[in-house]
Amino acid sequence: MKNLLLFLAITLLVGCQQQPKPLNVLFIIADDLTATAVSAYENKACQTPNIDRLAGEGVRFTRTYCQYPVCGPSRASFMSGYYPSATTTYGYVSGRKNIGPDRKTWSQLFKENGYYTARVSKIFHMGVPIDIEKGSDGKDDPASWTERFNSQGPEWLAPGEGELVQGNPDGTLPIKGGNVMTIVKADGDDLVHSDGKTAEKASALIRQHKDKPFFLAVGFVRPHVPFVAPRAYFTPYPFEAVSLPPKVEGDWDDIPERGINYVTSVNGQMNETQEQKAIAAYYASVTFLDAQVGKVLQTLEEEGLDDNTIVVFTSDHGFHLGEHRFWMKVSLHEESVRVPMIIKVPGKKAAVCHSFTELLDLYPTIAALAGLDYSENLQGKSLVEVLDDPSKTVRDMAFSVSQGGKTFLLRTKKWAYIQYDEDAAAGIELFDMENDPKQYTNLAMDPDYKQVVAEFQQKLKAKLLAVRTNDLGKTY
Repeated sequence: MKNLLLFLAITLLVGCQQQPKPLNVLFIIADDLTATAVSAYENKACQTPNIDRLAGEGVRFTRTYCQYPVCGPSRASFMSGYYPSATTTYGYVSGRKNIGPDRKTWSQLFKENGYYTARVSKIFHMGVPIDIEKGSDGKDDPASWTERFNSQGPEWLAPGEGELVQGNPDGTLPIKGGNVMTIVKADGDDLVHSDGKTAEKASALIRQHKDKPFFLAVGFVRPHVPFVAPRAYFTPYPFEAVSLPPKVEGDWDDIPERGINYVTSVNGQMNETQEQKAIAAYYASVTFLDAQVGKVLQTLEEEGLDDNTIVVFTSDHGFHLGEHRFWMKVSLHEESVRVPMIIKVPGKKAAVCHSFTELLDLYPTIAALAGLDYSENLQGKSLVEVLDDPSKTVRDMAFSVSQGGKTFLLRTKKWAYIQYDEDAAAGIELFDMENDPKQYTNLAMDPDYKQVVAEFQQKLKAKLLAVRTNDLGKTY
């Protein structure tokens, strides 16, 4: 009898040892953060020590592209696992209406596999600043979460020193809310603001749920306008020291009218001082964001969970900071559509991966790492292979859309091809990204590149067919 009990005890012990604890997922997303403003990428003027540290511990992807450079459709896409044409009518929605009740969002898959799933602040679309001021859910998807938490903040109404640098040529107008470049050097500490509250709540949830598997989605709203942060974060960035992007004479002359972004220094009536102030305030907002990211990552370490948690950091899309005198998003030019993406997986080595990737790839990748089965119809590609060997390639190009799904980008190592309308009636752009990485010379109308353009037009037709041919049917 004793031998039998000993055998059963040993069998139980071995069985427990053979069943590893499920990996947690900590998904951190910034709002409107361009890769060009992160010092782990190519910007050495902006201070992001916590994001940089994570980049040095995980796999840093250098060629990740959003699928739509606007918050709502981008988030609906990567949370649902389908290109924006399938998930949204390009408005500010969760995507649930289009994908239907039976298809699982990324976090919902984890929820239905026994994970505690929670979002803190903006994961699906929220209006910034309006939903943040109200503390409301925005266009959230309740089925995706066990619990939901909003982080109310004062935004542009925060007490402090304010200035409007867009649409205010003589500097006499007061600050205002909405999707404009208002700057507030705020009084008080981090916890006055939404992102400070988000970091605090996320840390509390990590401590509270550390003993069972969790999928925690943490959505920070900076550096989205308004550029609001505690005053101390502005100190490292005196606007007088900001270097503006080059102003190239005739820069807009060789691109279609629709290639000129919706916010420019011209229609925003911004002088060079206002441009410098906008960039400095954006950098201050990024550094404020970085500090909050650091708090959450520190909590993960303090609770002994960093060796059992997949950490993802990214942004919903990029942001123009005066390149070509463009500002904000929507454009399919590089600064607007490329995003930082870092994935840290326990047991995998830190590395840099130059393969083209899309935000759409996060869903199948993280599900696969956690050992969860996901729909074969998802349109993202698993990146597990490149996490093991970053020299491998999962995509030879990235695909994005904009302007109501009527403008398309194909981005390869050599070329960036942008087409306005499916029949190219509103124009095309072609940039040699090896020799002209800042996209100053549109080669689309040059006869020497006629064959290159023709090849991309065929690639686009094939891509659109592939995008539209899935279990959701044709939805463009």
